Amino acid sequence: MSSILDELEWRGLVAQTTDRDALAQALADGPVTFYTGFDPTAPSLHHGHLVQLVLMRHLQLAGHRPLALVGGATGLIGDPRMSGERVLNTPETVAEWVGRLRAQIEHFLDFEGPAAAVMVNNLDWTGGLSAIDFLRDVGKHYRLGTMLAKDTVARRLASDEGISFTEFSYQILQGLDYRELFRRHGCTLQTGGNDQWGNLLSGVDLIRKTERTAVHALTTPLITKADGTKFGKSEGGAVWLAPDMMTPYAFYQFWVNTDDADVVGYLKVFTFRTRDEIAALEEAVRARPAAREAQRTLAYDVTALVHGTAAADAVVAASQALFGRGALEDLDAGTFAAAVAELPTARGTAGDAVVDLMAATGLVPSKAAARRAVAEGGASVNNARVADPDAVLTADQLLHGRWALLRRGKRTLAVVDAQA
Repeated sequence: MSSILDELEWRGLVAQTTDRDALAQALADGPVTFYTGFDPTAPSLHHGHLVQLVLMRHLQLAGHRPLALVGGATGLIGDPRMSGERVLNTPETVAEWVGRLRAQIEHFLDFEGPAAAVMVNNLDWTGGLSAIDFLRDVGKHYRLGTMLAKDTVARRLASDEGISFTEFSYQILQGLDYRELFRRHGCTLQTGGNDQWGNLLSGVDLIRKTERTAVHALTTPLITKADGTKFGKSEGGAVWLAPDMMTPYAFYQFWVNTDDADVVGYLKVFTFRTRDEIAALEEAVRARPAAREAQRTLAYDVTALVHGTAAADAVVAASQALFGRGALEDLDAGTFAAAVAELPTARGTAGDAVVDLMAATGLVPSKAAARRAVAEGGASVNNARVADPDAVLTADQLLHGRWALLRRGKRTLAVVDAQA
């Protein structure tokens, strides 16, 4: 059995650590109480946060105790970005987003047993902190030279926009969080993305100065594609974890479209498959790339992890049904709507000619081409072949009273929507 740190390194989940040997020993001696912070700067977590949630789950499964911090205070400030100053959200908006993020995080962790997770909110210890107490008790231990040297701060200072004192102070608030969790819960490890390394060290240094003890930090690398480009943008934008911002179907499709060069690395990072299972999938990529077994495994596992196995099963059923390997009638309205959301769509209703609808959706370039497709046996409605070029759409073909799936050939799809 490898150590948990060895396992995390093999999976590509470790970028930097403070004293690696000391951290490995602490994890081996365990259990270690650790924390990861999530700021409510949007109403949902995204794929970048998923890396942290998977890391937390690995550590908890190894017997270590997670503290999941949702930043009701730091979310009011915003971590400095390279791209410029954040727009401050209202306290009401931040409070709402805190609740949404808590609900998402709770899905990943176990809140019972010897390694039970705890949810914390840094507004609990900063909300009543006066400016004088903050400056005397915390700010006194920070040196401007060190703070100015932080990469994001230095770049922002060199930009035309500069950086506000508000965002400049963020690293002090994060350092305070670590010290408070050390005092309240005995927390001795903070984890985060590698872009947070400076903020993590802020807490490590503050605890060293005020508590006279050493604690640890661990960051995960920025996940990239094999060609070095940034990973994680879908056609609609960010890869959100909230189903009301990215449907489970769209989420699954994002992962199933992973390139062969990237899929093994993503299996290591985002799933809990064993080394032997991943090795077998890596061989499948080499020997049978067209089958896309590794991509389908990745997509199912990550969708089940984020949205639950029932949602993952529904997505797979929808994917199969679209191409005639399942009953479209068995799909619920929400799953069907998500499955056809990106298809060419035209308004249509019962009584419309099928060939007219094929042309209207762009499935074929003209009505004449639609008639040829029907004559050649290459047209279908809801996976049933259309034999009559004069066929019309019937009311019972409108799934959920609204949609009909049109197909030309084996894989070219479009949808009729009575409410479009």
